[in-house]
Amino acid sequence: MSAPRYSDAVTTGRVGEERDRAVFEYALLRVVPCVERGECVNAGVILYCQERAFLAARVEVDEARLLALAPGVDVAGVRRALAAVEALCLGGAAAGAAGRERPGRRFRWLTAPRSTIVQPGPIHGGLTEDPAVEVERLLDRLVR
Repeated sequence: MSAPRYSDAVTTGRVGEERDRAVFEYALLRVVPCVERGECVNAGVILYCQERAFLAARVEVDEARLLALAPGVDVAGVRRALAAVEALCLGGAAAGAAGRERPGRRFRWLTAPRSTIVQPGPIHGGLTEDPAVEVERLLDRLVR
């Protein structure tokens, strides 16, 4: 019997033991009202799971926290920017030309560094049995 390959261990869990978990990647969505100050409020999560062809964003803006950080912030504009991220994750005609791209390409575009008021954080990874449940768990843990 030959030694298992690394790729086999990644897809089956411990050697010889099958699992139903899939690798996923996620990034926080942060609202940075003043780039020069570097202060931010977590406002959402984008999660991508290639194996399950899953891409979703969940957002929740704590308006009081955001206004405490930056009293003059355009809250409606922040909400529009976050809604655009959610729409792009869903794909389709409502997301414009980018909505026709594959989920992985959309995830990479959404998580590319930028200097706008809504910014993605670093990409992290993990294993999940259900990406839809995982994105909600991450929203609860990191945003709410």
